[in-house]
Amino acid sequence: MTQISRFISEVVPVAQVVTGDGDESAAPEGGGGFADYALVSLHCLRIYLDTSYRMTIDLLKEMPQITGEIGLSAADLPSPSTLCKAFDRIEMSVCRVLLRQSAQLHDPSEHAAIDATFYERSAASRHYCQRISYRVQKLKVTKLVDTETQAILDVHCSTTREGSDADLAEQIARRNAGDLQSLAADKGYDKQSLREALREIDIRPLIKHRIFAPYDHAHNARIDKQRYNQRSMTETVNSAVKRSLGFAVRARSWFREFREIALMCVVYNIKRAVTQ
Repeated sequence: MTQISRFISEVVPVAQVVTGDGDESAAPEGGGGFADYALVSLHCLRIYLDTSYRMTIDLLKEMPQITGEIGLSAADLPSPSTLCKAFDRIEMSVCRVLLRQSAQLHDPSEHAAIDATFYERSAASRHYCQRISYRVQKLKVTKLVDTETQAILDVHCSTTREGSDADLAEQIARRNAGDLQSLAADKGYDKQSLREALREIDIRPLIKHRIFAPYDHAHNARIDKQRYNQRSMTETVNSAVKRSLGFAVRARSWFREFREIALMCVVYNIKRAVTQ
């Protein structure tokens, strides 16, 4: 079995669980539409192949085994425009559940780290950017990463740099409360209110204090160094995602870009699971 076959054989069951329509036919029947799990699987495959909508459909027409795994035939494949429009119907909440399910393939350790990176939005032409006043050139993407398995547990996207990284980390931690024992981050997340919030939800903060007074050295000395040093796994994961799936997003509107980033994280988790 090829790597792409192993990938799609993992994507389809995850998509069926999340969308809840695994018993339906993937192809339209009786005037209906494509099953949601089939469309989600096609979009994950598009991101995996790092190709356009049209090229994805063209390639799948030459891959009967792969389309068969989804429950489609070459004649059943949607047009590129249909696939593009279907992307708008995939809600961000569904992408988050997909990400959570894909992370479970790695049996997370409950010890995580958090950090932010940036993705380019400049793939569009200059004429297009000027026409729609497309001035924000980068997406800020914050990822919560399991330090032992390097699986992405959660993601947050923003087109602005407003707000504190610590406040954002608290929001992500609360969303994953109950699944984490510790959270590591660099000094950019140094904020006492974040530490207190993490302790309230039974997560041990592993965030070094910036040195303003002698007692800050004492605070830092009590941190579990082995766990804290694992925070570098976020940088490793960010680099791996960009090298394998690209450093820029193809979508044009911000909400589509957010979904694309989330699905990139899903693809990374599943791709890593089938290659281990």
